[in-house]
Amino acid sequence: MSSAQVQEVRQASPQADHSQPRGKFILWTLIASVVAAFAAWLSAALSLEVWVMFAGFIAWFTRPTSLKNSAAAMICLWLGIAIGAVSHIMTGALVPSLNHLALPVVVFLVAILIVGLRSHALLGNMLAWFLGMVTYFAAEFDLAAASFVHLAFATGIGGLAGYTCQALNRRFAE
Repeated sequence: MSSAQVQEVRQASPQADHSQPRGKFILWTLIASVVAAFAAWLSAALSLEVWVMFAGFIAWFTRPTSLKNSAAAMICLWLGIAIGAVSHIMTGALVPSLNHLALPVVVFLVAILIVGLRSHALLGNMLAWFLGMVTYFAAEFDLAAASFVHLAFATGIGGLAGYTCQALNRRFAE
């Protein structure tokens, strides 16, 4: 890529909005930091994995333009956790017949579902779906109802922290 092409890409890329006054920028940063710290403390106090809480926090902010979009992101996160479990079961069931092809076949089918929903108003947040799958697999929990309650509760704390952060910042820092 030539330097002229790189310059064109830079000019076409959206620029960060630096119009927020310094005091509001600092207040926004402090509010977000305090809320995140409290959510981390609460998760640890409840013997929940802090990183799982942050999965909910991240999902909330994948589409922070409205309460509806952020709540939809949490639904996609939780559905991603569920589809991670289903894909785990499917892969195990297909290994005897497909051997090493079981995993790519299941990933292909799951990706068709998730990517196919990308334009759906409520279920179109691919990032949150895949974040849910990552959360399920990284947690390495047993396939038990208690595991799903645990993951839903921990990510729910993160989503609630995201909502709180968003609400406080809209009230005081925007």
